[in-house]
Amino acid sequence: MRYPLSLSLALLLVSAPLLAAKKVDLDYYVKLLPQSDQAEVSLTLAQGSAVRSLDFDLGSAGDYSNFKADGEWQTEGGPSPAGQRGIWHPASGKASLTYRVRISHAHGKSTSFDTRMTPNWALLRGEDLVPRARLDQQDGTELVTRLEFELPSGWKSVETAWPRIGKNRFRIDNVSRLFDRPTGWMLAGNLGSRRTRLGETDVTVASPVGQDLRRMDVLTMLTFVWPQVQAVFPRNPPKLLVVGAADPMWRGAVAGTRSIYLNSSRPVVSESGSSQLVRELVHVFGQINDNHRSEWIGEGIAEYYAIELVRRAGGMSEERYQSVQARLKKVGAKVTTLRGERVDAAMLARAVGLLRALDAEIRQQTHDEKSLDDVSQGLMRLESVSTQEFIQLSESVLGGPSKVLASSLVQ
Repeated sequence: MRYPLSLSLALLLVSAPLLAAKKVDLDYYVKLLPQSDQAEVSLTLAQGSAVRSLDFDLGSAGDYSNFKADGEWQTEGGPSPAGQRGIWHPASGKASLTYRVRISHAHGKSTSFDTRMTPNWALLRGEDLVPRARLDQQDGTELVTRLEFELPSGWKSVETAWPRIGKNRFRIDNVSRLFDRPTGWMLAGNLGSRRTRLGETDVTVASPVGQDLRRMDVLTMLTFVWPQVQAVFPRNPPKLLVVGAADPMWRGAVAGTRSIYLNSSRPVVSESGSSQLVRELVHVFGQINDNHRSEWIGEGIAEYYAIELVRRAGGMSEERYQSVQARLKKVGAKVTTLRGERVDAAMLARAVGLLRALDAEIRQQTHDEKSLDDVSQGLMRLESVSTQEFIQLSESVLGGPSKVLASSLVQ
């Protein structure tokens, strides 16, 4: 049988195998230099012609220096609020870009540190090693990205939130980004660690030797609350890393990509009934990104569940739970609006109260078929959310207008 030419071409396209993307290796090599509080970072493309340019945001703090490139390298801007940009046009063959980056950073104007390097260890963020960049690559190209560390003499190990493929090597693969770079908390040096597997996730809790992080306390709390977290935020990251160190590191807790930082002095559960560890775990799993002066959403959700999930897991009596809620109500009593670029303690307390009232409203109107959990699961699927979008999502779950969200607090 003879087919028309157009049909023959169509059959050929259907039967032919799909052309696979051309894979090009991108290797990051990081040499830690504690004597100068720096890391020397190299980006090496196996085939430079696959990338037309990488446009880096170098910031305004002067953290990056000593650039050397195969191909063309140029900088724009300077030490101004707008910051500096660096643009790399790689050479056609194997091409590398090498630079140095400062590791230690103070927490604001205080004497504590957000990231720090000492003679024996370094606690840092991958985002600082490789700055954000706009990638312009050839069509049909896929970068296969790996990260390798060279440790100073005497340093024994390194931990990141990415799958390990060698002693000090890791595979970087973020399906949501075109340009894979090493993100999340990282820790290197003489380390103590505890490991387990929770659900489908490999969990590591690590700290430098002598930094007093209660690793088993952290691991026990994670094991205890894990099923409750996954019930609300059904994600299964392949790996979770919790790192910690003592003063002069900042006395707080911060989530990163598949990772959490804790100060060693902070309790797993505070006297107020909240857990910084669980709060940051909600940030890792929920990944709620707010915009348009709506920071109260992500921070409020995290604080709400930092209490609620501990209660659901059986770690808080009803009497204690009611006492915690009464304290929050008192702290947030004078708050008149939740809208703003920053959320202070009083606003956070008021946000938890609002979310608790919204949960009760949803449960009542849907005869306990739905709750704030359904709203939260909707939020985690959005790229970002504003207050108006939060109201729309909540009312779609509720099935009608919300009296709670008609409050002037969020208008």
